[in-house]
Amino acid sequence: MYPPIRNAADARSLGAKPLEEVVAAPNAFAAICRSAEKYPDNVALKLLTPGDLEAPAREITYREFLARSYQTANMLHDLGLRPGEVVSFLLPLCPQAYYTIVGGEAAGIVNAVNPLLAEWQIARILKAADTKILVTLGPAPGSEIWEKVQAVKGELPNLQAILQVGGAADGTDGVQSFDALLAQYPDDRLVSGRAIQPDDVAAYFHTGGTTGTPKLAQHTHWMQASQVWSTGVAMDLGPTDVITAGLPLFHIGGSVVCGLVPLAHGTTLLIPSPAGYRDPTVVRDIWLLVHKHKVTIYGGVPTVLGACLGVPIGNADISSIRYAMTGGAALPVEVGKALAEYLDRMVIEGYGMTETTSFVTMVPRDGPSRTGSAGVPLPHCEVEAVQLDEHGEIARQCAVDEIGTIVMRGACIMSSYVQEQYNAGAVLADGWFNSGDLGRFDADGYLWITGRAKDLIIRGGHNIDPAVIEETLHAHPAVGLAAAIGKPDAYAGELPVAYVQLKPDASATADELQAFARERIPERAANPVNIFLVDTMPQTAVGKIFKPELRWDAIRRVYAELLAP
Repeated sequence: MYPPIRNAADARSLGAKPLEEVVAAPNAFAAICRSAEKYPDNVALKLLTPGDLEAPAREITYREFLARSYQTANMLHDLGLRPGEVVSFLLPLCPQAYYTIVGGEAAGIVNAVNPLLAEWQIARILKAADTKILVTLGPAPGSEIWEKVQAVKGELPNLQAILQVGGAADGTDGVQSFDALLAQYPDDRLVSGRAIQPDDVAAYFHTGGTTGTPKLAQHTHWMQASQVWSTGVAMDLGPTDVITAGLPLFHIGGSVVCGLVPLAHGTTLLIPSPAGYRDPTVVRDIWLLVHKHKVTIYGGVPTVLGACLGVPIGNADISSIRYAMTGGAALPVEVGKALAEYLDRMVIEGYGMTETTSFVTMVPRDGPSRTGSAGVPLPHCEVEAVQLDEHGEIARQCAVDEIGTIVMRGACIMSSYVQEQYNAGAVLADGWFNSGDLGRFDADGYLWITGRAKDLIIRGGHNIDPAVIEETLHAHPAVGLAAAIGKPDAYAGELPVAYVQLKPDASATADELQAFARERIPERAANPVNIFLVDTMPQTAVGKIFKPELRWDAIRRVYAELLAP
């Protein structure tokens, strides 16, 4: 469908034409309308019954998907939502969540919220977004979403309506049934007559905020339109593709990379469970799902891909897979190599963040495999490694293979957070955005992420990259996951320690792993002074290793040792 991308030069050549000339639709809603017109009978959403491989899938065609999206936009408009105003949602992976994203952006601003957060965090996000309408899951077994909504709704001064998915809402206390109300509205046009402007805000996504109010990154319609094109080009998406959609929708991986972008190309989203990859039956059955539903693009965050490595392929036919893809966190080199060998397919890694709408770099799909690299800058995305001055502004561009701070700019990069106080140090001069990540570009223009600036372990003034420790430990055959952090030390400031989760049925002692690392890490200061074995590595809701919890554990261990006498 798209020209080949073999290297950085191919990506640059695709960016030679002005973006306005190559983007087919000015916003994601218009792009999805085009998909529905071209491929009305294609399946947009294919929803499976988790754990039951024989149960028939629920299929929603593009014709039906667009009709429900129109109805959702019209319903929200009738309830008072206007451009610049916010509809928030707390939902699992279900059709109504996708209708809310697409239809909500046609009516106002969509704010997706992580329902696994604590009540106080949810309340702060909903208030920071100035939520006017809330779409939420009703009472359901195994879910606390409805209880959390009941606890926080009184803290939202401008909340005008709650739409309940499931449950038995009857209009009491302003709570109405999403599906019952939806059916009342036209399904072939926007009754508002709205003409969406490129600079109108389409969505908010929260990021960070483990202790305070999470930052709200804002995506404009033009940002999303540019990513529909550039990520679509990089992934070579088309109407014959089937992509696994197991990431939550409060994360850009679920809502944009595996949501808006493929929907704008007529692709089928295979939704394995309302809980996505958090449902253990999904990983257990992954290759049988690929076999049965002819998945062409298999993707997930690195921890998911690593877990799937432990699942035997058996008699499953996985030849439909074109490639595996990952992002959201750095893919350990050993995991990437093992997966590529296991699947006999290329593993494509991409790099992006909430503030960039989707990917800004990706390994060229038609080029040689470079396991561990985040790839080359996508068309119309500028990405550089730089040295910052004492004011946090760009002092100079780094030389080849020199590690620096990764900055980016382009049509897909947000201009500011909703909360102004978070912009200092992140939004730089001349449109550059400071990612907070460290990395280097090699001579061929490939980006290699080396860590987060805040993740650096500083031992006596000496900077230690945790990736050096983590990659070494991942090379041990018994190690499933490894994470290195700094523990407090009165003399050195910090000392490197590592947490390790072993593979199922594997065995190794902390002493064995420490000796393994000592033999392979040339820099003596970078050798972990402790290795702690854990049954389960703490992870975020999207499967990234959650290092703040490890830091707290390390602090507790230090204080326990000091206070023991």
